[in-house]
Amino acid sequence: MTPLLSKSCSWAVAALAFISSAQGSLASFNIQRKDASVMAAKVPLRLMPLGASITYGVQSSTGNGYREYLYNLLAQEGYSVDMVGSRKHGSMKENEVEGWPGYRIEQVQRKAELAVPSRLPNLFTLNAGTNDAFQNFKVDNAGQRIGELIEYLWQASPGTTVILSTLIINLNATVEARAEKINQQIRKVASEKASGGKRVVLAEMHGSDGPQRGDMSSDGTHPVDKGYEKMAKIWYRSIQKAAEKALIQSPQPISKATKL
Repeated sequence: MTPLLSKSCSWAVAALAFISSAQGSLASFNIQRKDASVMAAKVPLRLMPLGASITYGVQSSTGNGYREYLYNLLAQEGYSVDMVGSRKHGSMKENEVEGWPGYRIEQVQRKAELAVPSRLPNLFTLNAGTNDAFQNFKVDNAGQRIGELIEYLWQASPGTTVILSTLIINLNATVEARAEKINQQIRKVASEKASGGKRVVLAEMHGSDGPQRGDMSSDGTHPVDKGYEKMAKIWYRSIQKAAEKALIQSPQPISKATKL
């Protein structure tokens, strides 16, 4: 091979290598851009954790309950998360919550009526009914009261999405039997509302993925940290399901008239 031909071949090889490298860099750049656009496309979450003592975080070591675990999962996925509520509890920075220990379903609703209009969440994680089971309070119509509560949430914060959970296990056999009756009603409410086009997704806490006996505190009602972490993962998957179904809308602007 002549020196001139050899140089030409070398230049050709170098040029091909440059083009290949450039295409690879461009492909990598496009992937990064795609990832960035997916991240940017996520709807900001103004999330109200709503319920009683489990929502509040009783028996967790930090007071955060499931909320910090859930916040971290959502943030890692690229969501902007603003947790809202009229109370602050726990060591986490985003520690606003609407959790009221000892409250039954209709009592939780009364607190929601005070807190929701000024905060307008676009997402609720709702866990209520354990105290109804514990107090043996109108167990047979718990589903009706849950239905009224979530209808209020949709009315007070139009376009909002409700992640409605079943009740976790209870180590007291009598309370557990009542909780299972309430859970049957909760599942029915979620199914009927979803079939009617409502923005609701069921978070099944009373199953193999939810807190188990070894995840519960000595009081038999509240989880310890690892139980709360399991709850957070179920909430997270249910929120992802809602997002995949395009059920979550951007939060509404809060007017000066409604701000606290």
